Amino acid sequence: MTVTEAPRIVTSRLAYDDSHTLERYLATGGYEALRKALTMTPEGVQAEVETAGILGRGGAGFPAGIKWKTTMALPRPHYLVINGDESEPATFKDHMLLERDPHQVIEGALITAYATQCDQIFLYVRGEFALGQERMQAALNEAYAHGAVGRDIFGSGFSVDAVVHPGAGAYICGEETALLESLEGKRGFPRIKVPPKIIPATVGVYSEPTVVNNVETMSNLPWIVNNGGAAFAAMGAENSKGTRMFAVSGHVKKPGIHEVEMVKTTFRDLIYAPVYGGGIQGGLELKAFIPGGASSPWFGPQHLDLPLGQDEVAQSQGVLPGGGGSMLGSGSIVVMNESACPVRAAWRLARFFARESCGQCTPCREGTGWLDRIMFRIESGSGRMEDLDLLLDVSDNIAPGLAFPYPMTTICFLGPSSPMPICSALQMFRDDFLVHIKDGACPYG
Repeated sequence: MTVTEAPRIVTSRLAYDDSHTLERYLATGGYEALRKALTMTPEGVQAEVETAGILGRGGAGFPAGIKWKTTMALPRPHYLVINGDESEPATFKDHMLLERDPHQVIEGALITAYATQCDQIFLYVRGEFALGQERMQAALNEAYAHGAVGRDIFGSGFSVDAVVHPGAGAYICGEETALLESLEGKRGFPRIKVPPKIIPATVGVYSEPTVVNNVETMSNLPWIVNNGGAAFAAMGAENSKGTRMFAVSGHVKKPGIHEVEMVKTTFRDLIYAPVYGGGIQGGLELKAFIPGGASSPWFGPQHLDLPLGQDEVAQSQGVLPGGGGSMLGSGSIVVMNESACPVRAAWRLARFFARESCGQCTPCREGTGWLDRIMFRIESGSGRMEDLDLLLDVSDNIAPGLAFPYPMTTICFLGPSSPMPICSALQMFRDDFLVHIKDGACPYG
């Protein structure tokens, strides 16, 4: 197993009980990166981020520097929205950063605002994160008092205001255009991005150019500015640079947040290394794991030695009927040992997607509900043999070809990603489905 010597870029303060306070933040170098950035040109800061090659840490993996450049080239006003609506099941890395190191998020947002010459920052925090909202607001108040936010920041002549905006707890608002609709006081419906230039970077909040970045992405920026983009790019490999946080849960001995170097670390390292997951609970064998949140296709033991890299995971030989790999997605890895029922796990995820569909697109609105009902029938002991083909048929209507990357039949990815847990479980554990149907009960109790 490999444990690299990469620095802890975004989790270095989490060892302190008072990591959320301004006093601790300043004592550990806080806001020095912002001071440094303000002595550079906005283009210079942007160049460092492009050199770093950091991909967005929210799931889509889009290069942050390209987003910035797109917005920067357009007339002002510009807006910056920080996506803190982390709501993928078993994903809790951003949640921890909001609660435990809010000043780091704010400093990253201020660096971004300066680099893109934004006129207003919105810190959008998920509605259920009560403590996260409280600490973000307290940190923002402290930052204003410290002179890091507001008029003439640190005497630089640059001014920007920021506001904490609580969401209302809808999973769909994690999708950036639905988040913008919510921010404007509307229902959280994802926007149609046709023609392709109608994206948030060009037409965002209030129809103005808007940078939308994830909480973890922001948290990397102070380190990048202080140490240089080249130092960040020296970690990881290919298109996956630096370190990344992973929320490891399920049947591991040490569930929690682990920051590891990308590509040079494998799933086996993350799950089994004593300093990370610590191995499988109960002395049992690994059955399967979800590599990138609820919407990602599952992996089996044969995938343990895959590097934790965006391209490496996407281009692997996965388990879906139509082929393709999977994704690191939201950074959530859920481990299942031999005692786990794959039918139940797939059904619970199917129910989540059915309940969280915004209802705007027919394949998602209708299809997710059908999948939920069929899976519940099988799990509760009333399944029929023809249900297995029916599951694949319905799934193929939502995501034609049942392959990764998903073919888009809906405005956002919720619809096409919803069949992935079911198709993965059917391909890997068809016998478990047959036992549920033939015996009329779950063999796992």
